[in-house]
Amino acid sequence: MKKILFAASECVPYLKTGGLADVVGALPKYINKEEYDVRVVMPKYKSIPEALQEKMVYRFNFNMDLAWRNKYVGLFEIIEDGIHYYFIDNEYYFCGNTPYGNIYEDIEKFAYFSKAVLSILTQIDFRPDIIHCHDWQTGLVPVYLKDLFSNNEFYCGIKSIMTIHNLKFQGVWDLKTVKDVTGLGDYYFTPDKLEAYGDANYLKGGITYADTVTTVSKTYAEEIKTPYYGEGLDGLMRARSNALTGIVNGIDYEEYDPLSDPFIPFHYNIKNFRKEKVKNKKALQEELGLTADPKKFMIGIVSRLTDQKGLDLIDCVIENICAEDIQLVVVGTGEGRYENLFRHYAWKYGDRVSANIFFSEERAHKVYAACDAFLMPSLFEPCGLSQLISLRYGTVPIVRETGGLKDTVVPYDEFENTGTGFSFRNYNAHEMLSVINYAKSVFYDKKREWNKLVDRGMAMDYSWKTSALLYEELYNGLTS
Repeated sequence: MKKILFAASECVPYLKTGGLADVVGALPKYINKEEYDVRVVMPKYKSIPEALQEKMVYRFNFNMDLAWRNKYVGLFEIIEDGIHYYFIDNEYYFCGNTPYGNIYEDIEKFAYFSKAVLSILTQIDFRPDIIHCHDWQTGLVPVYLKDLFSNNEFYCGIKSIMTIHNLKFQGVWDLKTVKDVTGLGDYYFTPDKLEAYGDANYLKGGITYADTVTTVSKTYAEEIKTPYYGEGLDGLMRARSNALTGIVNGIDYEEYDPLSDPFIPFHYNIKNFRKEKVKNKKALQEELGLTADPKKFMIGIVSRLTDQKGLDLIDCVIENICAEDIQLVVVGTGEGRYENLFRHYAWKYGDRVSANIFFSEERAHKVYAACDAFLMPSLFEPCGLSQLISLRYGTVPIVRETGGLKDTVVPYDEFENTGTGFSFRNYNAHEMLSVINYAKSVFYDKKREWNKLVDRGMAMDYSWKTSALLYEELYNGLTS
């Protein structure tokens, strides 16, 4: 049986700030348990809900050197659905109200975490064949594995994978501080290793020293080799292209199932959505105070309200988007200017725009189930989960062709009667508006074609089962 250890800074259900937690929480459940023993290690944050902390069982503690410091390492464990979840305890580093804080604090915190991940292994009776590291917070694990731990026979032959969920976040700080924090010698702080543009870069270290590198869609794996998407590391991504793989994330088909979703009032599936889905629209219209007209074209947005998500494009043409024959429902928080933009239009057009400037899982699920289309015009999108959820709920995605959006949404072709959504290529507000108007015309004038679009989208399989098989192939290739 192959042994895999996931190392990450967050994991559902214990703590989540973004899609990383969904991946680390879901993927181990779908990997074949007869062939792989997959375990997860993360920090024991103070902000983990009390009910989950009460389930944790104390295992042991010891002291560990971190450069010139001597630090306490405690270990707690939960076994859930046959998966071991380990929690590294140190109140000095993990007692904040949020998992991340100032970058200069996080730099030391995750140097400690990376070294502790390796240090606990000799005591938990688990020698992984592969350590699967996620994002910059675990970037030092492959580095330490090849450095401080390389003389210990126990660690010889352990492989590492570095998965990039978003290349924008790299864990960058000045060289002098990082040398002092990590205890790594000058040898590691050169342009072919951890140094980048005069600073130290944790993610660069992970990418350089890992045996293989993955990211969360095939298109994003190609995009990050270019200066536009490469965030200053495009040269490194090209250099490591022989070890770079793109595997699209999945979604949990049990959690996101319109036939059994506890958050939505009317349940439906691919067979009866024509009659049942529209009831959710009418219910949401009444709940939000919009004109109760099931024939209106309703567009949903569930998103962080930031430039990365294409909100500046929406800002540019929002007056056109909020036409009389469209309803717009927004759920999310983010930059003040975008929060206020949607608040203003909800005030101006109260019968057709609803701004929900907060995050509610229940309200998000209702939007996925009620809307006809889902708008996601991202500047860049490593994978994206919202378009996968909207396909599952029969809500037609309107996306920009980038990263995982390009990989998962097949553009509608009216001549071949194919496609699962609508897409545009250039990062241009009027190109986006043109595609929205095209989608609207198909909805109003070619209802039969629209329903076939929904049919094809709901028939797609973006569950974790498919992605898990690809990760299993990757693990087998590394250990064979």
